[in-house]
Amino acid sequence: MNRTAAITAVGHFLPEDRLTNADLERMVDTNDEWIRSRTGIRERRILRDPDKATAYMATEAARELLDKRGLGPEDIDLILVATVTPDMVFPATACLVQDALGAQCWGFDIEAACSGFLYALTTGAKFIESGKHERVLVIGADTMSRIIDYTDRTICVLFGDGAGAVLLEPDTEGYGLLDSVEYIDGSGEPFLNMKGGGSLHPATHETVEQRLHYARQEGRQVFKNAVVGMADAAVEIMERGGLTADDVRYLVPHQANLRIIDATARRMGLPEDKVMLNIERYGNTTAATLPLCLHDWEAELKRGDNLVLAAFGGGFTWGASHIRWAYDGADVARSYLGEAVVAQ
Repeated sequence: MNRTAAITAVGHFLPEDRLTNADLERMVDTNDEWIRSRTGIRERRILRDPDKATAYMATEAARELLDKRGLGPEDIDLILVATVTPDMVFPATACLVQDALGAQCWGFDIEAACSGFLYALTTGAKFIESGKHERVLVIGADTMSRIIDYTDRTICVLFGDGAGAVLLEPDTEGYGLLDSVEYIDGSGEPFLNMKGGGSLHPATHETVEQRLHYARQEGRQVFKNAVVGMADAAVEIMERGGLTADDVRYLVPHQANLRIIDATARRMGLPEDKVMLNIERYGNTTAATLPLCLHDWEAELKRGDNLVLAAFGGGFTWGASHIRWAYDGADVARSYLGEAVVAQ
């Protein structure tokens, strides 16, 4: 049997502070019904401590994962962090996480917007499959509230902060990441971007005054492309793996917009109970959405479950993955959280 990369543990971190639709009603010209009907979001988490950012959340998610797996930071060979909100341009967020954990390994960041975790998962799996590494930590984390213009009602309702992490380890029994497809189309740049802060538009009084250091999007163009991209990639990964709707236990979709998720599920022929959803509680946490879903549904997952992960992000970037789950999540959740908590 070929050596594959299996997910053997998950972890997460969410800030305590909540930004509800009612809060946003007091900030911009919007309302709860408008937000929920168009996005499916009721609230999102916000990291308000100015001394903490993406590396902090990523580290906390990693610590939870290591604790659940019974490992120490010295057991990690590689750290991959998917983010578009690094603490700083350099060093990489992975360097900050490695130092905070006290790990003795290497790592780097992957920037692919909302598809970042999906791309990082594929990248990490290759290091496992090649035999170079035994344990790879893949983290999706974003502090989107730091690059959101809260006077722009078209975008400020969408995003929240959070982090999710998975551990990849070798498997020779047919579990783990079995297939993936990835795509980019740079012609989508005008429709979803942040113009300021890079080498083209470094920070100046002018770029600040022009509000170039905030994320911007043309919602209709992004929506149209995301519906097609996510659905096409998810169906493609099913066809490549010979999967039917009955074979798929869950669709794990990027949590950008409930209507995009619904369209993807319909194309796959999946009912609502086979779709992981937490957008209502967290909003779009960018690279963190997929691992946060895996964390929230861990107790429901059983060894052998077929999962299809799908994402679409700025760039444009998009793709899908087929994972055969490697462990009974309820057993892990029970030992970590306790019987009473799992029963809830």
